[in-house]
Amino acid sequence: MSGTDERQSAQDSGGESLTARKLRERFPADVLEVVRWRSETTVRLRPAALPAACRFLRDEPELQFDLLASITGVDRLLLPDPVPRFEVVYHLYSLHTKRRVRLKVRTDEGSPIPSLTALWPTAGWHEREVFDMFGVRFDGHPDLRRILMPEDWEGHPLRKDYPVEAAPRWWEEEPA
Repeated sequence: MSGTDERQSAQDSGGESLTARKLRERFPADVLEVVRWRSETTVRLRPAALPAACRFLRDEPELQFDLLASITGVDRLLLPDPVPRFEVVYHLYSLHTKRRVRLKVRTDEGSPIPSLTALWPTAGWHEREVFDMFGVRFDGHPDLRRILMPEDWEGHPLRKDYPVEAAPRWWEEEPA
């Protein structure tokens, strides 16, 4: 086992992860919740703190979360506490330390989340997909437009209240 693996095992064996501890120390008012399950850490943040927290996670020498693996959305409409309605989930990975962290921010319709394109250019593609499928807007995104659906498509198909039966069936052919 390498030195990094030993340190990570020691940190993961009990209590709060190094990542969560460092985030709480640096952003005490912005860390809303930390959930640790099966050696994975999920941190829910205030949306306004997202860019600063991500820059810290990327640049902090002990953490080095250099890879934004994915961004996805969740429509919380049918959950017991659906306010705010949307949750945006970020998966970060450190190639150096081999650690993962999941960040979550919540927002309502019409309240944009800060874009992370300045930190990770690949965020541009992920944010466009979340915008297209859920309608979540990203403040500061350089080219926020549909990426999967046609430009003239109405609505956002992954919302829980999207009228699936009323949607145009563009894949079906007209009868001859």
